[in-house]
Amino acid sequence: MSSGGDRRIRVLHVIQNLNYGGMEKLMADLVHQLDPRLFESHVLTLEYQGRYGRDMAGYAEVHSGPAMSKLSLLRPVALARCIASLRPDVVHTHSGVWYKAARAARLAGAARVIHTEHGRQPDTLVSRLIDRRAARLTDVLVAVSTPLRGFLEGRLGRAAPRIVVVHNGVDVATLRPAAPSGQLRSELGLADGQPIVGSVGRLEPVKGYEVVLEAFALLSRRVTSRPVLVIAGDGSARPALEAAATRLGVRDRVHLLGWRDDTADLLAHFRCFVLGSWSEGTSVSLLEAMASGIAPVVTAVGGNADVLGPALADQLVPAGDAMALANGLERVLHPGAAGRVASLARRRVEAAFSLSAMVGEYASLYANGATVGALAREG
Repeated sequence: MSSGGDRRIRVLHVIQNLNYGGMEKLMADLVHQLDPRLFESHVLTLEYQGRYGRDMAGYAEVHSGPAMSKLSLLRPVALARCIASLRPDVVHTHSGVWYKAARAARLAGAARVIHTEHGRQPDTLVSRLIDRRAARLTDVLVAVSTPLRGFLEGRLGRAAPRIVVVHNGVDVATLRPAAPSGQLRSELGLADGQPIVGSVGRLEPVKGYEVVLEAFALLSRRVTSRPVLVIAGDGSARPALEAAATRLGVRDRVHLLGWRDDTADLLAHFRCFVLGSWSEGTSVSLLEAMASGIAPVVTAVGGNADVLGPALADQLVPAGDAMALANGLERVLHPGAAGRVASLARRRVEAAFSLSAMVGEYASLYANGATVGALAREG
C-alpha cells in the first residue's frame, strides 16, 4: 500500500471479524472491487480475522485491533490510537461495532465516518441510546434496504444523520445459471431427478431454520418425488436443528453440510432456494441464488420483499408460518414452475442488485469529502 505522496483515498473498514457471513462477504467483495488507483483499503478486525481475511492479500492490509476491556465502550483510547496510526481519510464501520468504532474514529481525528447497518439490531432502550450516540458521531448512515432505512429513522429520531440506501450487490457476471457438476448428488447418494431444496446461511435462531425444517417435513408428506433439504452453513443452532430433523422424521433427507467453498456449484444443484428468516437486511445468499437462476421461496421480512420485487411477490411467505412455506415450496417444485420463477429472479438481480452498482455508490460516499482529508495527510 502506498502512503504520503499519492492522492488515493485511504478507507479503513472496522468490523468484528472476517469469518463466514453475508456482511463479511459483502465487505470483502467491496474491497476487491474498489478501484486501487483511487482508493487504498485497510481492514481492522476487533475480534479475529477468519476466512475472508485470507482473501484480502493484494487488495487490502488487514490489521488486528488491540485488546480492549468492556469499559472501552465508554472511551476506546487504545482503538483510537490504532486508528490514528493508520491515518484514514474515511472510517467505514459495520454492524456490531458502530458506537465503539465511531467514537474511536472521532478521538483519532478521522475526517469522515460512514456506518453500514446490515440488518436490524436488538431494539432495547439501552441499544437505542447507544445507537443514537453513535449516530451523532457519524456523517453518513447506510441502510441496505428501504425497510431498514425506515426502521433506522424511527429508531434514531432527531439523532439520525444523513441516511442513504445502498443495496447489497453480487457479481452477476460470475454468478450465472450453470449446469451442476453432479458432485453434490454423488456425495449425498441422490438420484438424478430427486429435487434439492437448498439454502446457504448461518445456523442461528434469527435465520428461522427450525421453521424451514417443519415446512420441509410437511412438504415431504405431500409429494412423491422424495425431495431433500440441503443447507450449507454452520452455527450455534446446529445441534437443535439436527434434533428437530430427527423428531420430524426427516433426518435421512436433511443434509447440513457446514460451510463450503463450492457455493456456486451447490446452487446449480438446487431446484429452489429457501429462507425462513425472522429478520433480514438484504440477504447476500438470496441474491447469489437468484443471480444463479434459482427460484426463491423466502419469508416476507426485512429487505426480502425489496429483493424479490413486484414480479416475484408470490414467492414471499409470512415468517414463522411453516404451512405457507411448505405451500410455496410445493408450488415451485411443480414441473415447469421453477424455471419460470428462476428466470424472473435472475433478471431482477441483474437490474437492481449488481455488485458494480453497489461499489460505485460506496465509492461516491468515500470520495465526497474524503479528498480534503487525503490532501491534508500529504501535508
